[in-house]
Amino acid sequence: MENPSEKAPATWESLPSWLLTQTAIHAHRMVADGFSSVGARGYHYRLLATLEHLGPASQAALGRRSGIHLSDMVATINELADRRFVERAPDSSDRRRNVISLTAAGKRQLRRLEKRLAETQDELLAPLSSEERQRLTELLSRLLDHHNRQAGPPEEGTVG
Repeated sequence: MENPSEKAPATWESLPSWLLTQTAIHAHRMVADGFSSVGARGYHYRLLATLEHLGPASQAALGRRSGIHLSDMVATINELADRRFVERAPDSSDRRRNVISLTAAGKRQLRRLEKRLAETQDELLAPLSSEERQRLTELLSRLLDHHNRQAGPPEEGTVG
């Protein structure tokens, strides 16, 4: 007779790493689709949110704070500037450097993106209660904090 306290070996489909990866794939697709539905990309949201939080900043500072690699930063700023969501102006202390600022239109776009992102979060976490959502967020934050401390400071451009 089998000992009921002995567990069957885990299958790859029940491994936490596999479950996290598969859920992350769905989350990434859902967020990308949500932003795309309002004519934006994830980098747009990250840059606009960083500007709102930081205020006007250089491209380098924005890259460090947003995790957007400098090679992607220029293209993202160009896209947002073409739509008048950000403005680029020479830095008064160093004319070789540009300072990027959020415009009123950029703030409105950020509000649209925040709304769409909130809807996507609700869609992603639909099967969970409010308490379960909070607990999941706490557990994922704890895992991420632990592994970030283990890895040390991230290299430029490696954030999400």
